[in-house]
Amino acid sequence: MSILLYVLLGIGVLFNGLGAIALVRFPDVYTRLHGATKCTTFGSLFTALGVIVYGFARGGAQYNTLAIHVIIALIALLVTNPTGSHAIARAAYRSGVKPKGAVVDKLEDRS
Repeated sequence: MSILLYVLLGIGVLFNGLGAIALVRFPDVYTRLHGATKCTTFGSLFTALGVIVYGFARGGAQYNTLAIHVIIALIALLVTNPTGSHAIARAAYRSGVKPKGAVVDKLEDRS
């Protein structure tokens, strides 16, 4: 059981670290937002699964309560993270922030 816990936490830390690197390395707001959102959602998912596995492996009422709280927080994260990133990207686009590089912008043609 502890091997599964360490694997889940390791994957979570790896993806959260990749999300932090994406914030530094990517060229514009859209790619930074995409990289950070996808990686941190995935990393937080595995970290939360590690906490849930730990809670159910330890047993006891307080650990089961912890696991239930983590499940509720995970559901909130999985709903709010993509929604928030979409709102930020839309606000950036409406503010006139253009993507860098060779990007085909099909929204610009719409009125």
